[in-house]
Amino acid sequence: MSNPILSIVMPVYNEKEYVIKIINKVLELGMVKDLIVVDDCSSDGTRELLKSSKFDPRVKIFYHDKNMGKGAAIRTGFKYVTGDIVAIQDADLEYDPQEFVEMIKPIEQGHADVVYGSRLIGGRPQRVHLFWHKIGNTFLSLMTNVLYNSSLSDMETCYKMFKRSVISNINIRSNDFSVEPEITAKILKNKNLRVYEIPISYYGRSYAEGKKISWRHGVGALWTLLKYRFVD
Repeated sequence: MSNPILSIVMPVYNEKEYVIKIINKVLELGMVKDLIVVDDCSSDGTRELLKSSKFDPRVKIFYHDKNMGKGAAIRTGFKYVTGDIVAIQDADLEYDPQEFVEMIKPIEQGHADVVYGSRLIGGRPQRVHLFWHKIGNTFLSLMTNVLYNSSLSDMETCYKMFKRSVISNINIRSNDFSVEPEITAKILKNKNLRVYEIPISYYGRSYAEGKKISWRHGVGALWTLLKYRFVD
């Protein structure tokens, strides 16, 4: 790819061990125009680490004065993107930024407006763990497809990539992890958008290793899917 066209938004909360590593992995991609890092008032030293570190000029860092949630961090990040295409990257090592190389192709080739990186359709390395987490993801994707007449395999994936024009027309209201089903609901309600999936690798963490999402977030996701089926 000759020109950097990809903006990546990275919400960060208490990821001192991983955040520098994942920033560097993202910056290895020549397609990256800018990386918008939003620290959501981390309390483990992440904030101080970011402030004391020197980064490539493509990195722009913003700080929330109080912890507001992943959705709020993504909403902040979306305000500052400049690339023609936008993606979301968690601030850990569960997802590999090299997957963006394949994900961007359907958009570049004119086939897609939105591309989801699916952990559930096979073909890429997957850590074997957390059976009930996978069942929950599968159930939420099933409910998504029932409610929105779609065929997504992995609604909850972090790896969502969009034309910038797509996100500029989405008003994100969720502050917490409900941002994932909210974005999906609003994309799928727009039947003019062409949505594709690409299989991706997934190096999932255990809760002891820092995983933050729990079954309670699954309940919230289900309610969000139902709510945005009928309201904006």
